[in-house]
Amino acid sequence: MAADLRFKVVDEAFKRGPVQVELPKERPSEYFGKYVFNKQKMFKYLPAKVYRKMCDVIDNGAPFDRTIADAVAEGIKTWALENGVTHYTHWFQPLTEGTAEKHDGFVEHDWKGGMVEEFEGKLLVQQEPDASSFPSGGIRSTFEARGYSAWDPTSPVFIIGDTLMIPTIFISYTGEALDYKVPLKKALYAVDKAATAVAQYFDPNVKKVVSNLGWEQEYFLVDEALYAARPDLVMTGRTLMGHDSAKNQQMDDHYFGSIPARVEEFMKDIEIQALELGIPCKTRHNEVAPNQFELAPIFEETNLAVDHNMLMMSIMKRAARKHGFRCLLHEKPFKGINGSGKHNNWSLSTDTGVLLHAPGKTPEANLRFVTFVVETLKGVYDHNGLLKAAIMSATNAHRLGANEAPPAIISSFLGKTVTELLEHVENADDDALLVAGKQAFKLDLPSIPELLIDNTDRNRTSPFAFTGNRFEFRAVGSEANCASAMLTLNTAVAEALTDFKVRVDALIAKGEAKEAAILKVVREDIKYIKPIIFNGNGYGDEWKEEAAKRGLDCETSAPLIFDNYLKDSSVKMFESMKVMTKFELEARNEIKWETYTKKIQIESRIFGDLCQNHILPVVTKYQSTLIDNVHKVMSIFPEEKAKAISKENLYLIEKMSEHGAFIMENIEKMIKARKVANQIESEREKAIAYHDTIAPLLEEIRYHVDKLETIVDDEVWPLPKYRELLFIR
Repeated sequence: MAADLRFKVVDEAFKRGPVQVELPKERPSEYFGKYVFNKQKMFKYLPAKVYRKMCDVIDNGAPFDRTIADAVAEGIKTWALENGVTHYTHWFQPLTEGTAEKHDGFVEHDWKGGMVEEFEGKLLVQQEPDASSFPSGGIRSTFEARGYSAWDPTSPVFIIGDTLMIPTIFISYTGEALDYKVPLKKALYAVDKAATAVAQYFDPNVKKVVSNLGWEQEYFLVDEALYAARPDLVMTGRTLMGHDSAKNQQMDDHYFGSIPARVEEFMKDIEIQALELGIPCKTRHNEVAPNQFELAPIFEETNLAVDHNMLMMSIMKRAARKHGFRCLLHEKPFKGINGSGKHNNWSLSTDTGVLLHAPGKTPEANLRFVTFVVETLKGVYDHNGLLKAAIMSATNAHRLGANEAPPAIISSFLGKTVTELLEHVENADDDALLVAGKQAFKLDLPSIPELLIDNTDRNRTSPFAFTGNRFEFRAVGSEANCASAMLTLNTAVAEALTDFKVRVDALIAKGEAKEAAILKVVREDIKYIKPIIFNGNGYGDEWKEEAAKRGLDCETSAPLIFDNYLKDSSVKMFESMKVMTKFELEARNEIKWETYTKKIQIESRIFGDLCQNHILPVVTKYQSTLIDNVHKVMSIFPEEKAKAISKENLYLIEKMSEHGAFIMENIEKMIKARKVANQIESEREKAIAYHDTIAPLLEEIRYHVDKLETIVDDEVWPLPKYRELLFIR
């Protein structure tokens, strides 16, 4: 890219004003779910008997009765046509981190020379998209193309533009899951079954336990013209080169600061669209890094929350372009400043209350609370390496362990109150289960009301922190599908609760009182889970040493972390909870290794292209200009004076030669390493080769490119710099 074009796009970006968004005349509560076939629409468009059956499916998990499919499809079609819909699609989540859709029109022949709008139950319930081109990890061969998508009635259909979107699962012809939704729903069923059985110890009226999720979506916005001028951003989602801006986030002035006008209009736009689609957006604010922002909804049932997050990311990407931005969901698009996560706030609730509600006033309520906290931690401890594998990727690896994200070691922060509560219970303190709730904190300011202080602080360095009535799984990456983390966490908790009930029931069968049996098992597990509890600074090097002593998984290589999926304990957990088979786990790991390799491969290729075709030619040209200047100075002035005058230019010429030589030598080295790695047949070994030999070279070469950026004339540097990319006017 020519330098003059760089200055042109920078100038255009800084001059761009906000795109005004017209606010709806109604209040948000009045247009919430406008384009969702929710219960209100079902009640209006479905026969009463069909409506009741659908509610039973949604609320109670009853089997879907295919005999009502035509009536449901007719009601949905009527509503959709009234909203200008012409097409429908089965919307699913293949193992690509994105979503997929194939649009079909409502039209069919009327056999009179015309067309008629038609949408039967069989089209709503099931479709057959081509499965051959989606990642399957060996489950399907390329010539075995058949796959099935099937409607998920618990996630309501919705409208985007002129298309009816039908949330579905996606399976192979032989029944294996080819998506995230199938194992997620199985995990949610498993935790419902296991948690309900344990919850009934404390309240026999509990009929169902629901897993709740509240995600927090962090993201960056970059002006679209500047984005287009950075081939690395376009091709990989992150900047593969770029020196720090003199000012980035060190002043902490962007965090919770005033939202830029262009960004605020963008936020209004996506919130309106989200609310119309039933996504309960609640929070928006500036994040720590410049150009970084966050949005978060109210808690929802986990399956629906995952669908809404995938939909929200799509909305954000589309709306960003309308406002002259590109939305970056990569976990680390810019080096030297904070990356983006997607904190997954997770909890369990019943029709009678929240199981993880903070310690209350009665011993029975607190015993229930302790039970579910401890068994959750047991699941996390037993499978801490697996949980790390569930959130690991080539992109999230750049963020984990940096000073804005949890380390790549799964531990749990509980806070002083809960930690002391567990210690009292463990030590058989008679008053252990009498715990105070929130405490009042008075300020010496008469006009300020007293504050109610939570019984736990927040620990930003903890990957799995207890924050009052939920655990915050902070390690999830910003572009990830939440389902990967949620299906693993819920399955691990289901296994722990199942084991807990078996042990308690065994004690009761021997004549132990119920409460005494529960306490006995809880005390055993409190002792057992101590290694996973860490309330200190997760960024410190001493924690890495301590974690290793505790036996926690401290591996940092993504390809090796993926091995956790195939450990005997992981296979046993997924199979015993009927979530995934070993065959499905092996297939998913093949996909993870292959995806890791491809991402590093793409980065390596575009990085080599940028160095050879953008950076080095400019450096050589600028170096020639300096050399020419030195020769001219030498021809005019005496030798000693000429050397003094040209001292700085000679230094720059030498440094550019050193940096350029290193870049050329190691680009060739990287290309050779890539060719060697590409010959490896095993996807696992190939991914390890890319991690060990190619990824490090990217960082080593980048250092020299970034140094060149600081010494080459700004007038000729071809790529927009961080100071231009990171500050929205």
